[in-house]
Amino acid sequence: MQINLLRRALLALPLIAFCLGGALAQTPDPLPSWNDGAAKKSIIDFVARVTTPGSPDFVPVERRVATFDNDGTLWTEQPIYTQVVFIYDHLRTVAAEHPEWKNEEPLKSLLELEPQSLVGEKSLLNVVAVAHKGVTVDEFSAVVLDWLATARHPRFNRPYTDLVYQPMLEVIEYLRANDFKVFIVSGGGIEFMRPWTEKVYGIPPERVVGSSGFVKFQMGADGKPMLLKQADVEFTDDGPGKPIGIERFIGRRPIFAFGNSDHDLPMLEWTAAGDGARFIGYVHHTDADREYAYDRGSKVGHLDKGLDIAAAKGWTVADMKRDWKVIYPFEK
Repeated sequence: MQINLLRRALLALPLIAFCLGGALAQTPDPLPSWNDGAAKKSIIDFVARVTTPGSPDFVPVERRVATFDNDGTLWTEQPIYTQVVFIYDHLRTVAAEHPEWKNEEPLKSLLELEPQSLVGEKSLLNVVAVAHKGVTVDEFSAVVLDWLATARHPRFNRPYTDLVYQPMLEVIEYLRANDFKVFIVSGGGIEFMRPWTEKVYGIPPERVVGSSGFVKFQMGADGKPMLLKQADVEFTDDGPGKPIGIERFIGRRPIFAFGNSDHDLPMLEWTAAGDGARFIGYVHHTDADREYAYDRGSKVGHLDKGLDIAAAKGWTVADMKRDWKVIYPFEK
C-alpha cells in the first residue's frame, strides 16, 4: 500500500509543478519598465511590507500617503521647465492686447528676455501672477489645455504630456492598486497642473499641491459667480515650502516620497523623519541618449546635496540609464 501511495505521489508531482508554475507565471510584474535591480526591489519590498497584514511594518490604509514631485520626477524638465515655456509663449501671445506692458515692470523686461532667463521659481510665479491678473480660473485652465494641445518639446517634437516617465507611471499605479493615496507636490503652479494631471497621471486635481497666487471671488456682470486670479503670489510650494504644503493641504506625513532635485530634499527629509517604515526615492538623470544627463551643475533640476544625503542614508536612487528599460510610454 505504501508503494502505491508513493507511486501516486510521484505521478502527481508533474501536475503540482504545472499548477504552481502556472500560478507563478500569472503573477504580473508590477513594474515591467524597470530593470531588475536594487531600485526596483526596494519599491516592491517596501509596498509588500507596509500592505501585508501581520507584517511588523504594516500601515493602515488611511495612512498610506505617497507624494511625488512633478518636474523631472514624473516628466521631462529639460532644457527648461515646461511651465516656463508656457508662460513665455502665452506672454508673447497676449502682449498685443496689453500695450501698457511695454512700460510696466517686470513684464517690460521679461518680454525682451529668452525663456531661460525665467528659470527661478520665484520670478516665474511673479510673472504668472502679474500676467494673468483678472483672468478667471476657468479661463486659465482653458488656456493651459489649449497650449498643451499644440506645443511641442524642442528636442523630441512631441507634446509635453507625451514626455512622462513610463516607469514612474507604473509606480503610481502600483501604489494606487495597494490603496495608497497619491499626491503631486510640486514647485510648479497648481492651476497650471490641475487641468491635465488626472488625464495624464490618474491623479485628480484635489490631490495636486503646488504654488499658487491669490484668487478673488466676485459676481460677474451676468450674475454668475467667478474666481479671478490676482497679481500677488500666495504660496510657494518649493524647497522648504513642500513640507508646509503637505501639512496644509494633505494633513498627513507621507510614508513614500519621490523627487529628483535639491528642491525636493525638504519633502524627502520630512517624510523620512516619520515613525515606522519609510520609502525615500530620487530619480537621477543619467541618460543623455534617451533623455538628459544632469545633476550637480544644472540650474534646472539641480541635484547636489540631495545626492550625497541619499547615499549616506541609503535612500533609493533610480538611475535612469541603469534602472529603466524605457523612459517614455511611446517607447514600449
